Amino acid sequence: MSKVKGFTLIELVIVIAIIGVLSAIAIPKFIDLSADALSASKKGMSGAVKSSHAISIADLKTFPTVTQLGTYVNGEGVAVVATGIQVDIDGTNYVVPTYTDTNCATATAAVGNTVKCVGMIP
Repeated sequence: MSKVKGFTLIELVIVIAIIGVLSAIAIPKFIDLSADALSASKKGMSGAVKSSHAISIADLKTFPTVTQLGTYVNGEGVAVVATGIQVDIDGTNYVVPTYTDTNCATATAAVGNTVKCVGMIP
């Protein structure tokens, strides 16, 4: 008598069920990565503007204006706006807010305002 080798229907269904469970766990993790990457980019650009603020204070020996701060921020897609420094992250413009007081309470309203505090991209 010859034996037929192969998989039974039950074995195939169990394998498909296992693959489905693993996919259900893995796919949401990959989807969440894009939101995490955007959040990290926002924090990184805010940190770069804060670092540029500290460098400009050391270089100028006084608090910079929004325009002066913009010259210290390096990168493509960086622009000066009245409320802060506009940066481009993956084709979308975000503004790193700047403030005229050290408590980060009063936002700058013109490019000539003195920047005493730099915030985070919301």
